[in-house]
Amino acid sequence: MALPKNIAKLNLFACALLISQLAQADEPWNNADWADSAWYIGAGAGRANTSIDRERIIRSLMDNGASSVGFRSDERDTAYKLFMGKQMNKYFALEAGYFDLGKFGFNATTTPAGTINGEVGFRGFNFDLVGQLPLSERFSLLGRVGANFARADAHFTGNRLLAVTDPNPTEKKLNPKVGLGMEYKFTEALAMRAEGERYRINDAVHNRGDVDFYSFSLVYKLGKPAYARPVAYTAPSAPAPVMEQAPAPVVQSAPPPRPQPVSEKVTFNAEALFDFDKSIVKPEGKRALDDLLSKLQGMNTEVMITVGHTDSVGSDVYNQKLSIRRAEAVKAYLISKGIDASRVYTEGKGETQPIADNKTSEGRSKNRRVTVEVVGSRR
Repeated sequence: MALPKNIAKLNLFACALLISQLAQADEPWNNADWADSAWYIGAGAGRANTSIDRERIIRSLMDNGASSVGFRSDERDTAYKLFMGKQMNKYFALEAGYFDLGKFGFNATTTPAGTINGEVGFRGFNFDLVGQLPLSERFSLLGRVGANFARADAHFTGNRLLAVTDPNPTEKKLNPKVGLGMEYKFTEALAMRAEGERYRINDAVHNRGDVDFYSFSLVYKLGKPAYARPVAYTAPSAPAPVMEQAPAPVVQSAPPPRPQPVSEKVTFNAEALFDFDKSIVKPEGKRALDDLLSKLQGMNTEVMITVGHTDSVGSDVYNQKLSIRRAEAVKAYLISKGIDASRVYTEGKGETQPIADNKTSEGRSKNRRVTVEVVGSRR
């Protein structure tokens, strides 16, 4: 069958998503981390298959005077879907959508000479619970169970319509549906799904069967990526020399001890501070940073530098932005705990300074880190 106009619209939708991702590579943003956005939209297209009840149609024609029946059927068509979902947590989402499973038909010729042609199409709405099981940093296994409310529109033509009580029947029914698939994340915002779904359908002539829909979909998370430009680091000027006054001639006292310069550098594993692919400090990470601040009690802090690092998975541009966002998130938390904002600087190194081999999982884990260097003095 010919490709419907709606599929062409889906292709334009997919191109728009990809172009928007390329545009964001160079565009600064100032909002919160968009990976935490709970809402997403998507569109998919593929092939739908079903089975036409050949035996029932032939038997009906034979009961109405045919001595023999030739039968041809078209049991596949192009299908598409549009959907919106809400991510409830890391493992579950609720999803609602519109689907069009295409049209399926048959052509029967009889002896004595006669024909009957039939066609039925299915479209409607669905509501699913979607489960997600992460298999790696980018791949997830999907499973879904839900309900579909489908409208079946049938149309029959030919000179053997005595076998059909209504040449243009319509039926609307609520039925279950299930599905399995895989998801691959290109970025925090854009992912692709490959899925197989089974819709239980009523076909408008008192039959109840299944339509299988195999599709590829693009999924786009709503929101904008957080991106803050790094603050240029300027080395602090040397402290002015301390001028000591001579002691009073009557009172003899020792001068106060001179401040001793101190430099502290602490490295945090990214998994200790952040969830995967995110840049919001999680509760465990806040406790780790609180431990660092407690060790700095009594220290006169001149400069704090937070530096983000990533592994080599993903593009250079994406990893650079992620490292900057994570450094900025650590800075924001330190400021919230009373550190002077003018003394905290950030840098993002992306994947440019690995400390281990990125070819192994253990090495990549070591490379995903944030360092905090503190320069100051103690008495």
